[in-house]
Amino acid sequence: MTAQTRHAHLDSRAIAVLLTCCFLWGLTQVAAKAALTEISPMWQAGLRSLVGGLLVWAWSVWRRVPLFERDGSLWGGLLAGLLFAGEFGCIFVGLQYTSASRMVVFMYLAPFIVALGMPWISHTERLSARQWGGLVLAFAALVFAFAEGFSAPGGPQQLWGDTLAVAAAVLWGGTTLAIRATRLAAAPVEKTLLYQLAVSAVALCAVALAMHDPLPLHWSPRLLALFGFQAVIVSFASYLAWFWLIRHYAATKLSVFTLSTPLFTLLAGALLLGETITPRLVIALAGLAAGIVLVNR
Repeated sequence: MTAQTRHAHLDSRAIAVLLTCCFLWGLTQVAAKAALTEISPMWQAGLRSLVGGLLVWAWSVWRRVPLFERDGSLWGGLLAGLLFAGEFGCIFVGLQYTSASRMVVFMYLAPFIVALGMPWISHTERLSARQWGGLVLAFAALVFAFAEGFSAPGGPQQLWGDTLAVAAAVLWGGTTLAIRATRLAAAPVEKTLLYQLAVSAVALCAVALAMHDPLPLHWSPRLLALFGFQAVIVSFASYLAWFWLIRHYAATKLSVFTLSTPLFTLLAGALLLGETITPRLVIALAGLAAGIVLVNR
């Protein structure tokens, strides 16, 4: 199905799948933070990518998706994979110092990184005055939320976690731009996802070994459930569902619904981890949401 034959409007099936994905993504940060009590951040991120990559490979073999044909995507795939590894390294390390709620708010800087970078890749995608207004609004909301860290009980540690969250958002946006700017843009989505998962699995596990992080020898039922949710449900199933949506429905219609993801994270963080949702964080999230709407209209 080409872009011209995509559905212009979301039907009930698409909305159900999309909201399910957003709900799962909203729980991801909470599950990752909860698992850090039993596994180091680098091993968690690396093994998650490894299991997800193996499942994507098995799915591709079953669906007979060509993964190893020479299509000029190797260097773009390696770049996207390294950026992906850096993103999740920052996320999992950052969750040691900041809350899942704050992490997901700062992560939504990524769409604005893409908006700023796309004119350099495609000259037809220049920003309008309204889109620049959305970027300014989002940046102001980000600064408003970040400033809270200076007076937070966590002190410098929370600032460090918030900074890693911002770095992860920049790397996330960079990954999207790398995909759009290279041959990956024309590659099967399964191949693009496998590049990211495979390269990040090798890179993150290598960092864990270099840092002499202990690998858990005993996996409790709690750790298995938290890790399995991230690796199987999120990294494999939800990402493939998202790619299916992108293939069949207009991306602009999908983007607005993804704003529900940080709301799910805020609620899950408060209910499952006892995190405090401050008025400043809620206001910042509203500013980011308004900025995304302005940029994507």
